[in-house]
Amino acid sequence: MKRKDWLVVAIILLVTIIVDQLTKSWASGLSTEQNYGFIKLILVHNHGAMLGLFSELPALLRIVTLSTSGIFILCIYSLIQYIIPRRVLGLRLSLSILIGGILGNVLDRIFYGYVIDFISVQLFGWQSPIWNVADIIQWVGYIFMVYYLLKHSESLWPDQNERKTFWVNRKFQIKHSVFFTVTGLFLTLISLVFSYTYLKVTIEELVGNNPALVEKFTKPFLITYIVLALIFAIILFTVGKLISHRIAGPLYAFERFLKDILDGKGLTKTGAALTLRTNDDFKHLEDLAEQVRKKMLKINEQKTVLVAEYTDDET
Repeated sequence: MKRKDWLVVAIILLVTIIVDQLTKSWASGLSTEQNYGFIKLILVHNHGAMLGLFSELPALLRIVTLSTSGIFILCIYSLIQYIIPRRVLGLRLSLSILIGGILGNVLDRIFYGYVIDFISVQLFGWQSPIWNVADIIQWVGYIFMVYYLLKHSESLWPDQNERKTFWVNRKFQIKHSVFFTVTGLFLTLISLVFSYTYLKVTIEELVGNNPALVEKFTKPFLITYIVLALIFAIILFTVGKLISHRIAGPLYAFERFLKDILDGKGLTKTGAALTLRTNDDFKHLEDLAEQVRKKMLKINEQKTVLVAEYTDDET
């Protein structure tokens, strides 16, 4: 992706977060309920996460976990932006809107330890849960992502490209993905040993020899860390598979192209050229394939002329 594209998606991400935080700052001053037709504004501090997740964790660990998850999400967002074909700008922007909404709530955890909710909808006696602008932004992001995935499905998966599966070279891709995953897990393990040891020693320094209190904090930390590590491993394997596909895919397409040329297919002036995907590596293979096709076409034409002259001579 070009620098200009990165700048655009980054600006949308930042604007989304800023708008959410400004509205929450304003809503923090609400002291009473306010009704505007079917919209009701009421200030609520949500100390749980989505649907109350992580509410059973100690407050300190809950904040640390959710804050870390925010950085984790931001890293995954960057990887996805790297993988998406650059021509699908709408999909990139909708992803920025979605992640901006998610990070807006994560920032609340970092700053306040809770999420600021203040928007409720009332229709025909039904009242919605209390939301905030970040929640609304997330749904807008979801809707636009689905729309652009459907609209640009051909750009993401070109019909003329014969690679209709991610496993074009299973052995190579699995090897690449496993190596990518294991490397990430090794780094995660190093981080786990350091952070767990630091946390345990710090708690023991503060509370003394109190195994029950130490376990209260270290056990949830280990469980949460392991869950995040497993999610991280799955994502690493998926990213490794996608990246290896961008390496193996062009070679696979080039091999099929050469096979078709050797079988006599495409040896016409209007024959199909090799077309790789937007983000594929080895894009120079397109030019090389076209040179091979033209060279083989020229050789084929010369053979045809020689056969024709030979036939005339015999006659």
